[in-house]
Amino acid sequence: MDATRRSLRYLWFVLALAPFPAWGGSALIYVTNSAGDSIHVVDPATNKVVQQIKGIEAAHGIAPAPDGTRVYVSNEADSTLDVFDRATGALVKKVPLSNHPNNIAVSKNGDRIFVGIARGQGAVDVIDAKTLTRTKSILVKGRLHNIYVTPDGNHLITGSIPGKLMTVIDLDQEVPIWELAFDLGVRPMTIEAAPDGSTKRIFVQLSDTNGFAVVDFAARKEVARITLPKSEVEFETDAGRATSPSHGIGVAPDNKTLWVTSIPNNAVFVYSLADLKLIGEVALPSLKLDGHGPISAVANWVTFTPDSKTIYVSNAGLRSVTAIDTASMKVKAVIPVGEVPKRINTLLMN
Repeated sequence: MDATRRSLRYLWFVLALAPFPAWGGSALIYVTNSAGDSIHVVDPATNKVVQQIKGIEAAHGIAPAPDGTRVYVSNEADSTLDVFDRATGALVKKVPLSNHPNNIAVSKNGDRIFVGIARGQGAVDVIDAKTLTRTKSILVKGRLHNIYVTPDGNHLITGSIPGKLMTVIDLDQEVPIWELAFDLGVRPMTIEAAPDGSTKRIFVQLSDTNGFAVVDFAARKEVARITLPKSEVEFETDAGRATSPSHGIGVAPDNKTLWVTSIPNNAVFVYSLADLKLIGEVALPSLKLDGHGPISAVANWVTFTPDSKTIYVSNAGLRSVTAIDTASMKVKAVIPVGEVPKRINTLLMN
């Protein structure tokens, strides 16, 4: 790390290219570059990068405030929650956390930010959005990788890789209320809402599994496990990816389809949400070098535009994001971003 990057790490401000331009859309796509020192912001109307927030090393999770005024980022280098002004990209505050963070989530009404803690016993740090101070650490059984607020705002769903455990936290009381043990580590998840807005099913990706488990929320049990089709092409990737072959999953906002990424297949698979039948596969870009077979894009996290018309997939191995038209299931853009992009999220514009 050179002197410039060292100084950027400790400065409590951020350099932004420019405030956001008016574009007439309804959302912006945020991408954290896990091996870089920046966050890229993509305009879905043009599939172009419209802002780059610099000076945050090892950004992990990212989530917007519901009113669109702020962006929250977990900072692995400093073990802080970094709060940015959405319009200018300026750093508002760095909130000290209890330990090393992973992913984050925001309450439905925006009053709290929740940070999964991936060291020590494992916990969820609760940050008051008004005072930007940590008010509580909710202890759980196992260090946390990912956390999610349910669509109705009533619960927080957490997942632990070493604990092989999914934990459900009541957000009114801020206490765990039930757990579900798995035989493998719990990785990314996505949540299906019932017609009344309550939580219906949770789709859980697991370590060493090219596929996902299906959890019935009311029954509090796993009801199915689905394996993705075997790839006919062998894609090269680094050995460290073997423990997490499928590491990105999302229910489209219209609640009609489930999208699942696969690193060994270098593809995204599409399932009908109602019956979980496979209805499509979208190939992702690959890297071709002399003396090598095709190299996987290393598909990671996904996010959607609010109208469900486009899904964005972070390509951790290709420094890019793939935009896919969900109706035609065709790639419509590959957008260059930073080093090892992973977490990706959608900010709704008011």
